[in-house]
Amino acid sequence: MKRLLIAAACVLISLPGFASTNTVKLLFAGDIVLDNLPGKAIERGEDPFAAFSALIDQADVRVGNLECVVATTGEPEEKIFKFRAHPRTLAILKKHFDAVSIANNHSGDYGRPAFEEMLDLLDRNGIAHLGGGHNLAQAHTPVIIERKGLRIALLGYNEFMPRSFEADEHGAGTAWSEDEQVSADIHKARTFYKADIVIPIMHWGWENEPHSSARQQQLAHLMIDAGADLVIGGHPHVTEEVEYFHGKVIIYSVGNFMIDLLDNDAQTVGWVVNLELDKQGVKSWSTSVAHIDANGIPTPAPHEKSPCGTRGSEKIESCYGGL
Repeated sequence: MKRLLIAAACVLISLPGFASTNTVKLLFAGDIVLDNLPGKAIERGEDPFAAFSALIDQADVRVGNLECVVATTGEPEEKIFKFRAHPRTLAILKKHFDAVSIANNHSGDYGRPAFEEMLDLLDRNGIAHLGGGHNLAQAHTPVIIERKGLRIALLGYNEFMPRSFEADEHGAGTAWSEDEQVSADIHKARTFYKADIVIPIMHWGWENEPHSSARQQQLAHLMIDAGADLVIGGHPHVTEEVEYFHGKVIIYSVGNFMIDLLDNDAQTVGWVVNLELDKQGVKSWSTSVAHIDANGIPTPAPHEKSPCGTRGSEKIESCYGGL
């Protein structure tokens, strides 16, 4: 394994608000592809996030998984599905999201030049990115968001083989979820970066599999034991189960959020995660159902129940989405 990383400068987002003991609302949306039909909607001047804007924008912190490279350069890799969105899409993304995970198997679809262009474009548009960088140290550096006196660390990791687009000491790429390094990153987020809340966002599991694998469970438990306050996952394109481990929430897969390449009905339903956080961790959590149409656009389903829960109870409830 690579030697453990030592220090790197974190990305800090300080959002408006006075220091207080109030809860912070954090929202996470799953796979977002701004290529193909969603990208064409943006080109026409439409906002494909519009139906979800009320839910997204009521959160203090909005995070999603950017399941595409955003660039004009690069050459396509030899793979079946390749996603490259135009930089014009970032203005709409910025309107609704503060940070995105880029630790996934599509960030490298057009090679390192396109990936490095995306890093610069995200920086220029004021969108923080986790789980990837210009080198290994940057890829494993948390995004730190401060809101209402609460300091939140976000880490992103790819677990989906092959490891061909992993960042190295001098080369751009994504963060790979090697157990010892993940544990060190979580510990460092708590001790070196002084985070009150640490949230790893995972890209893992097998596509179309509605249940987590033994590897997902082992790694999720390791992250909780290392000090994570909760774990959120994606990549299978379908939702998977929710689990409590030592009182901490693990959402193994939230499924899709915005993508037009859908193979089956299960892929047309995803969850948006709503969290209430304080310095003790997750105060409450819920999921809101998203139905994705043939154009890849999500619509909320507020009258459908999905998993939720509160601190002090390890029973997974079923409730109507939203906080």
